[in-house]
Amino acid sequence: MNTRLLQFSRFAVTLTILVLAIFLGQRLWQHVMDTPWTRDGRVRADVVNIAPDIDGLVVQVLVHDNQFVRRNDVLFRIDPARYREALAAAQAEAEQRRAEYTMKQAQATRRAMVDDRVVSGEARQDASLAAAIAKAGYQAALERLDLAKLNLVRTEVRSPVDGWVSNLLVRPGDYAHTGTAELAVIDQHSFWVYGYFEENKLQLMQTGQPARIRLLGSHIELTGHVSGFAHGISDRDNPTGARLLANVNPSFNWVRLAQRVPVRIDLDPVPPGVHLVAGMTCTVIVTHPSASRASPLHRK
Repeated sequence: MNTRLLQFSRFAVTLTILVLAIFLGQRLWQHVMDTPWTRDGRVRADVVNIAPDIDGLVVQVLVHDNQFVRRNDVLFRIDPARYREALAAAQAEAEQRRAEYTMKQAQATRRAMVDDRVVSGEARQDASLAAAIAKAGYQAALERLDLAKLNLVRTEVRSPVDGWVSNLLVRPGDYAHTGTAELAVIDQHSFWVYGYFEENKLQLMQTGQPARIRLLGSHIELTGHVSGFAHGISDRDNPTGARLLANVNPSFNWVRLAQRVPVRIDLDPVPPGVHLVAGMTCTVIVTHPSASRASPLHRK
């Protein structure tokens, strides 16, 4: 009797372990195959390339690499000497044009008041046109004056956003060129996450679903929500040919891997003390996958 009971107990324990293993394996399979998650996530941020609007010699750099700056803080200064001279010349030209316009306008007014027997109609018309030309010249001089003032202001290169200085390459003595980036500022308020999900997982997601973000190598977990799906990725197997025809690859890989499509996750307010860096790797888990089975690509 004891032998049969022992055999039955062993059988029951083995059966229980087998059923539990099947149950856990099924749940793990559902989690891997039916849950929208990916380890291929990247923290992203808006990076503003700071380039001067004018040419000139850099005379002062007021920040250092990785420094936090506020919007409108001066980053570096360009030698203002030639721009002060240009402003003085523009002011002198504006005064000259104003005097010419005043003189021409007074002449036209006097000729308009003189009797026709003294001044002909043609002379009146010429005087009026000369006054109009002088007025246009004066207005053009005022525009050049405003431009000279703007150029002088632009000798101070300021930060357009709150953020951190990155890749600071400019030094005093460098010559800055218009439109050539000298440093970058990472916008403090622009962090988001790109999760690269397999294409068969897109059917399980929709805009607005909550998401959890786990940073690699830490126990920090952030929250956010799905804000959009990419609507196009490059086709590596079919590049455009030399004559703008499809360059179809004659070979075909029998093992086909699912394409990864970028899904943007907007972050909720980040807890204090969490230091985000653009380019960090993270795991993205979109929760409530059964909320909708409709394709996110067909939603507004």
